[in-house]
Amino acid sequence: MITLYCFRRAPGLPDISPFVVKTMLLLKLAGLDYEENRNGFAKAPKGKLPYIDDEGTLVADSTFIRWHIEKTRGVDFDAHLTPEQRAIGWAVEKMCENHLYWILARGRWLDDANFARGPAKIFEAAPALLRPAIKWMVRRKVAKSLHLQGIGRHSGEEAAALGVKDVETLATLLGDKPYLFGDAPCGADATVFAFVAGVLSPSWESPVRDAAASRPNLVAYRDRLMSKYFPDFV
Repeated sequence: MITLYCFRRAPGLPDISPFVVKTMLLLKLAGLDYEENRNGFAKAPKGKLPYIDDEGTLVADSTFIRWHIEKTRGVDFDAHLTPEQRAIGWAVEKMCENHLYWILARGRWLDDANFARGPAKIFEAAPALLRPAIKWMVRRKVAKSLHLQGIGRHSGEEAAALGVKDVETLATLLGDKPYLFGDAPCGADATVFAFVAGVLSPSWESPVRDAAASRPNLVAYRDRLMSKYFPDFV
């Protein structure tokens, strides 16, 4: 049995982290059973979640988890794609993970109201007396990371404009197809779904969320995959 180490659930989401949701969907697409463990952050091999324990083999990072599944289970998530589609899928994933992610992080961690609705709940297990200090330290660390990455140097309006562009790009690429490249999901769909669902979560307010909610194909895409793979969150 594979153990998936993750954070916590959020309104309308099986996990607050899009990288965890991506991994969950990859495991489901591969037909693999897994159990969730939400107490493994302190022992995370790379200091981040998700990671898996596959019968004693620890694999950290959602992409390396995907490659591990493909290698050990003989799964090819992109078997029905052309080489060009595989390349586009990789590029779309990296747009989500290395650009849109930081915009979501900025909107959720630096905005006080959004922080209270979402990320603050991660710290509920911390001792009450220490909780404010822990929140402050972690938010400061996130702000520093955002500044170093670059998104934190923009105003809130500028960062949101970049996020809206990402959302519009996803909506255009999806078009009227059920999945990113047609009638069957591929590996990139796990990433795109995770981020679209995260953007649409009611746990935050942002022009980026408004832009996604105004795109019927993105809302339908989120609903389609959520109903099929995560029916408890519909």
